[in-house]
Amino acid sequence: MQRLPLILSACLLLVCCDKETQVEKATREGILLIGNTADPKSFDPQVVTGVLESNINRALFEGLVNSHPSEDLTAIPGAAEEFTPDETYTVWTAKLRTNAKWSDGAPLTAEDFAFAYERILTPDLGAKYAEMLYFLKGAEDFNKGKSKDFTSVGIKIIDPHQFTITLRGPTPYFREVLKHPTWNPVPKHMVLKFGKIGQIANSWSKPHRLVSNGPYRMKSYRRNDHIEVERNPHYWNAKNVKLNGVRFLPISNSYTESRMFRDGQLHVTYTAAPDVVDYMKKHDPVSLRQEPYLGTDFYRFNNTRKPFKDVRVRRALSMAIDRDALCKSVYRGYEPAYAITPPTDEYTPPRGVFFDPEQARKLLAEAGYPGGKGFPRMKLLTSNREATQPVAVQAMWSKEIGVEVEIEFKEWTAYLLATQTLDYDIAFGGWIGDFIDPLTFLEMWSPGNGNNNTGWDNQDFVDKLNQSFQSTDPAARYDLLKEAESIMLSEAPIAPIAYRGKNYLLHPSVKGWYPLLLDGHPYDSIELVPQPPKRE
Repeated sequence: MQRLPLILSACLLLVCCDKETQVEKATREGILLIGNTADPKSFDPQVVTGVLESNINRALFEGLVNSHPSEDLTAIPGAAEEFTPDETYTVWTAKLRTNAKWSDGAPLTAEDFAFAYERILTPDLGAKYAEMLYFLKGAEDFNKGKSKDFTSVGIKIIDPHQFTITLRGPTPYFREVLKHPTWNPVPKHMVLKFGKIGQIANSWSKPHRLVSNGPYRMKSYRRNDHIEVERNPHYWNAKNVKLNGVRFLPISNSYTESRMFRDGQLHVTYTAAPDVVDYMKKHDPVSLRQEPYLGTDFYRFNNTRKPFKDVRVRRALSMAIDRDALCKSVYRGYEPAYAITPPTDEYTPPRGVFFDPEQARKLLAEAGYPGGKGFPRMKLLTSNREATQPVAVQAMWSKEIGVEVEIEFKEWTAYLLATQTLDYDIAFGGWIGDFIDPLTFLEMWSPGNGNNNTGWDNQDFVDKLNQSFQSTDPAARYDLLKEAESIMLSEAPIAPIAYRGKNYLLHPSVKGWYPLLLDGHPYDSIELVPQPPKRE
């Protein structure tokens, strides 16, 4: 007679288990499920350049400092327990934690940091983000092959746990720069085990052998399915890491991603499409997040190809874009961009972009294409198959200046290759600040910069940037950066479109996730708290 209640209990348990969503299960297990748009190009932190790779890198690697979980302009100690400048903010001393280790148990030393900086600056590696280290004295000359001796670069090892960094000029905001993953260490012992320092496609970073120093280590990777990281038991602060792991899901379609969120398969989405934003405002406003995001959308023009060698053509195309209309009808939470640098409390960029179709038609006629006649049919490259914004711009160019373009879609890796090799006519692009300062939006347009990808080169622009590196007065420095930006905007190698906002969906079980201008959430401070069941 006692078996019936036991059988009923078992059946009820099975019913409950059947109703448990993936999010509920993952919450119970302490695994964060996060949408991350696509498979990473690589797991090598010195090779990748995209936001999606940075999201993964942030879980696996740790630099000298870490991002604060809720304060944008605050850096907290990371692998270095102390990091202090001299009185000029030109020489900085790093004192590493003696208990810091790699995920294979090997000690983390000053040699690993020096090796990492030498590696990313080694010309043979061809790192697209090498310019991020040009803050270092002598780094640019070494990276461009003008110096063959790395001792000419401002890195000096004092002992296994101390080294100094000498910069090209006073940089009071250097702690903010160090949050960028290009400043993270790589394991010298593993890199050299599988190749030379500047070897391209060194297999040390393959998922099955990746060694990292952050709060998590690689657990599993299945292409087009997931990347999962788990707690790193050798991390110096392992006892205070809250999540047991993070699972990154490469979901390229934002509508699929939002549906998965509503079906209980994701804690966090990478984005939310405009109509998803409208829907969630009505049906689930608690899960919708709309936050400031230090980024700008723009179009690159291939300045090495006709007709874009002519500045009048570039300016005409830019002036024919109605940014106000785009932000009202296509974007949600974005603002029209009148420069490449988003305005902040400290910096107001020069206003160098306008919607002026009459002037656009005049410039195009002066360039030899009155009313668009004779203008070659161009391709507009994008990596976002579902984006409506290129379609809207395509229509504006046709209506306002008679220029016809064809929209071309390529998946992420092919898109990156096309833009990096200048194999395009016009390309949609976006830039998220590497740190909170206008320089991160300007220096990338220097000639030879791995993120320029336009072929544009202007010495006056470079001179203004170089002068800003030596300025000790913040106001004077900003003035120089404004002058540089004005030069760039007048030359129009790109057409800024919109200052970004961050639209995404966040499950209420996620705690410790705060709005950040760079969206660089430190995963080790996030926790998952089960939610009470919803009443029918």
